[in-house]
Amino acid sequence: MNAASVTPVDLSITPRDRRFAREVKPAHWWHGGDPFATAFYNALSSTFPKGEAFFVEAVRNHRHGAPAKLAEEIKGFTTQEAIHSREHDAFNKAAVDAGYDLKPLEDRLQMRLDFIRSKPPIASLASTMALEHFTAIFAHELLADPRHLAAAEPEAQAMWRWHAIEEIEHKGVAYDTWLHATRHWPRFKRWKVKAQIMLIATRNFTLDRTLGGIELLRQDGITGPKAWLGLLRFMWVRPGMMRKIFRAWAAYFLPGFHPWNEDDRHLIKRYEAEAALGTESTRKVRRAA
Repeated sequence: MNAASVTPVDLSITPRDRRFAREVKPAHWWHGGDPFATAFYNALSSTFPKGEAFFVEAVRNHRHGAPAKLAEEIKGFTTQEAIHSREHDAFNKAAVDAGYDLKPLEDRLQMRLDFIRSKPPIASLASTMALEHFTAIFAHELLADPRHLAAAEPEAQAMWRWHAIEEIEHKGVAYDTWLHATRHWPRFKRWKVKAQIMLIATRNFTLDRTLGGIELLRQDGITGPKAWLGLLRFMWVRPGMMRKIFRAWAAYFLPGFHPWNEDDRHLIKRYEAEAALGTESTRKVRRAA
């Protein structure tokens, strides 16, 4: 089970300071008037402010002695995640303004984070590594198939695409930090722990995002079989984000896995080409310490 990083040597993690949902706020059902699509993405967005702060904390706790390249990538990762937290906080406030109560979803997330923080710090890093794989493969699918966001309002679509390209860009940081932090572990122990944590993270992620979506639909007066069938169809059938990421998710368990075994920077290049045409805008910012 190869423990070597395959992160591209020419990779540059570039924070792009963007602001969304300020002047133009999302409508109540901002994803094509579809309550199920809106509920799924709102439930996901509700996790990012606290979740990404947790990711930063977990990675920074294990940066001591990191090689210079990884240390620089951790700075870029930290800055990107801080901006993501800020923007999803604004997006979530817009959802609250549109009539949603996100507190039940946030409380459930806080319960998960409190539990992980009660364990040794390496558990937080392993959880971060697993969940960063989720965000990376979500991001890849979101950008590779424009149909996922085609019906979304332009402002919301722009925010999710911006977030996605940066998740791809820093997808190896938590994993490389894990390799650094566990460099003295036997290879089988490293694989066993990361596999066990991924299975737990997958169960919790899938359950919590589903229940979160169901709660938001309940607030819209959509309950019972209609809510469950509509949401599960959106998640697993059409467009079926959860189904489409399965192969990439399963690759995590293979010997020699690394997030950069698939170099999908062409999706970033496509985004930046659009930025050059004025359909998106990017701005470099100073990286965090």
